[in-house]
Amino acid sequence: MTVCLGNICRSPAAEAVLVRELEEAGLSDVTVTSAGTADYHVGSRPHHHSVAEGEGRGYAFGSVGAQFVADHFDEADLVLAMDSANEADLLALARTPEDAAKVVRLGAFASGTDGGVLDVPDPWGLPREAYARMYDQIEDAVQGLVRAIQDGSVAEVVAAARTRP
Repeated sequence: MTVCLGNICRSPAAEAVLVRELEEAGLSDVTVTSAGTADYHVGSRPHHHSVAEGEGRGYAFGSVGAQFVADHFDEADLVLAMDSANEADLLALARTPEDAAKVVRLGAFASGTDGGVLDVPDPWGLPREAYARMYDQIEDAVQGLVRAIQDGSVAEVVAAARTRP
C-alpha cells in the first residue's frame, strides 16, 4: 500500500507506477492500493496534475481517495509512506510491532540514498512541473523496490532504512 497525506497526488501516482512496474516484471499477483493519512479527499479522484502527468507517462488510474486506518495493516505486507511525516502518522496507527515493521518510506528504495532515506515532496498546490519531478522520484524508487522484491532484499532495505534519517 502506498500512503501520502491526502491520497490524491503522491500515493495514487506511486500506486499506478508500482502496478505497471510489477506487471512488467512478471509480478502481477501482487495487489497494490493507496490511501492517505488524512481524510481530506476521501472519495475523490486523483489530482488532475497527477493524472495528466501520469497518463502522459502511460499510467492508468482507477482508485479514489481513501483514508488509512489501522485495519489496513491486516491487508498489507508493506506500507510505503511518501515522507517522514506520513511515516510517523502510520507508525502512530500501528497496533503491534508487526504492524510497525511493515512501514517504510518509498524513498528507502531510491537510488543514491547513502545519506539517508529520501522523502517524496508533496506537489499539491504547485505547478505541473512539480508533479513531473514527483514522478521522476517515484519511478526511481519503485524500480528499486521491484528489484528488491525480485532479489529478496526488501527486508534488508527496510531494516537499513530504520537506521537512517
